[in-house]
Amino acid sequence: MGTAGRPLQNRVSPTGEIVSHPGRGLLMGNRGCLHRPDRTLGTARWRSKLWICCVLQWRDVRRDPMPPGRWTALFFLDEATALAAGHRPCGYCRRPRYLAFAQAWQRAHGLAYRPRAPELDARLHAERVGPRSRRQLTRPATAGELPGGVMVRHGGGIGLVAGGAFLPWSFTGYLAPRPLRPAETVELLTPPASAAAIGAGYRPLLHPSAAVCLAPPGR
Repeated sequence: MGTAGRPLQNRVSPTGEIVSHPGRGLLMGNRGCLHRPDRTLGTARWRSKLWICCVLQWRDVRRDPMPPGRWTALFFLDEATALAAGHRPCGYCRRPRYLAFAQAWQRAHGLAYRPRAPELDARLHAERVGPRSRRQLTRPATAGELPGGVMVRHGGGIGLVAGGAFLPWSFTGYLAPRPLRPAETVELLTPPASAAAIGAGYRPLLHPSAAVCLAPPGR
């Protein structure tokens, strides 16, 4: 917990914003050390191009989410959220998922080799934030051309494209799906390279609420 019993500022939205919220989510990650000695965030939102998403627990080791001068633990609702914010699977604690992501990236981009982490990180960093504004970069896209698993801004809200529908996102889970016409223009939040990897077969880990929202009535 942060000051005065408030949650620490370490929950990440699909837009890459880091806020204070009690929801924890399925994954954690980091971008380097972002916090000050009083466990509040300064102005920096990354200290490295290595933005990863990790498992919540590793070998039963209990970690301080904000150890002094080391790293700042960030938490994501699920992997679709982390990818939209510009992160990728950790090559250490999520090795099988990292390899699957790199292989899908290879297929999507027609590479003769499986890309290594520095190549992924450099490409993602160029696609996720503007060099001057330091804000998230987004692109217009046609809904029907996007793979399920990417995040978009649509109708004034942010949500997941899944099952041909738009599932509004929240820090605690997805809400009831809304229609999404294939010809509609949406604002793609997920970096294009990650969206291409999803389109080439990578399946991001989704919060259980996504399955509930998409389940047929009566099930």
